[in-house]
Amino acid sequence: MKPTLVVLAAGMGSRYGGLKQVDPVGPSGEAILDYSVFDAVRGGFGKVVFIIRHDFEAEFKEKVGRKYEGLLPVDYCYQDIADLPAPYAVPAGRTKPWGTAHATRAARSVVNEPFAVINADDFYGRDAFAKLGAFLSAPVDGGDKLHFAMVGYRLDLTLSENGSVARGICDVAEDGTLRGVKEMTKLVRAGDTAENRENPDAPDKVPLDARVSMNLWGFTPGLFAELERRFPEWLAVNGAKEKSEWYIPFVVDELIHEGKADCRVLPTDSSWFGVTYREDKPHVTAAIRALVDAGEYPSNLLAR
Repeated sequence: MKPTLVVLAAGMGSRYGGLKQVDPVGPSGEAILDYSVFDAVRGGFGKVVFIIRHDFEAEFKEKVGRKYEGLLPVDYCYQDIADLPAPYAVPAGRTKPWGTAHATRAARSVVNEPFAVINADDFYGRDAFAKLGAFLSAPVDGGDKLHFAMVGYRLDLTLSENGSVARGICDVAEDGTLRGVKEMTKLVRAGDTAENRENPDAPDKVPLDARVSMNLWGFTPGLFAELERRFPEWLAVNGAKEKSEWYIPFVVDELIHEGKADCRVLPTDSSWFGVTYREDKPHVTAAIRALVDAGEYPSNLLAR
């Protein structure tokens, strides 16, 4: 059974200013997302599921989904702020989505095979999808644990020159498994190191070669049962907080520390880039042009 690609595409990109999932960056008008789907197909994935919102459903299906008709099966799920377990309800005034774990949970009714989770607006590279596709196509057998994977990028290859970024800094054991992920939300380059400036008076120093999570995960369907069990627990503590978000690394970290899952870190030196700020777009466009010129991608990605 081929794995499925689950694409988190419900975010509008507030810092960027628009629906960046459909913004052209390739030489023939391709979006970043088009390169991810292209790489996933040649990495052995057999279906794509887009997690979107109802309010831009028509635009997304017209500008994105129809591109892949005839290439592979496409399905849609919806991240809805009101999709909460009983007895919880959306707090008065809450408009912010519940985070990436909640978005992934939206696929629980349509995904029954090993699957990858990605951000729609991040470029991950061919090697990353090849490694994750191989892992998911040959699931690890044995024991009561869930067996997951995460593609780990070098921190210095993921920083922006246009502002701070949020990254999950990985603690990787000698056997290549993940011990934990520490979220840092204001990382910037500072000479021969990086700094997390959440506390500007005492910034944390982080090596530039640290492995980081860019939200490229490989899961088995057993994750959904854990999401269903843990979401009410998380809401009980965090649901009333105005800006609280439930992230995938939180869930993976809990499962690892409880001995219920292991997570293989698949290191890659693939180029990663994303459009966090509008000023990032020229760099992304130039980087993709260079990959096309090097023969890594065709000049017209979706030509039939």
